[in-house]
Amino acid sequence: MIEFRYDTQLLIEGKGLDENKINEYFTQHFVGDCLLAVGDDELIKIHYHTNEPWKVLEYCASLGEIYDIVVEDMDRQSRGLKG
Repeated sequence: MIEFRYDTQLLIEGKGLDENKINEYFTQHFVGDCLLAVGDDELIKIHYHTNEPWKVLEYCASLGEIYDIVVEDMDRQSRGLKG
């Protein structure tokens, strides 16, 4: 059984982005694992496993424009179905 069902990936484009603050926010406010939040002050790549991808998207959209959004259902994938 998969603990965190959704592999959530996206890019955030904005001004004054801070990957350290984003990492800290994720660890304090979301439940999940495999966090990757890397980039510079104008573009951040997010990768995160969670059961509530909509909360991740909402937070990231508050930081700037989000795009290249991918949310894959890893539970379905593990059962051989399209995720």
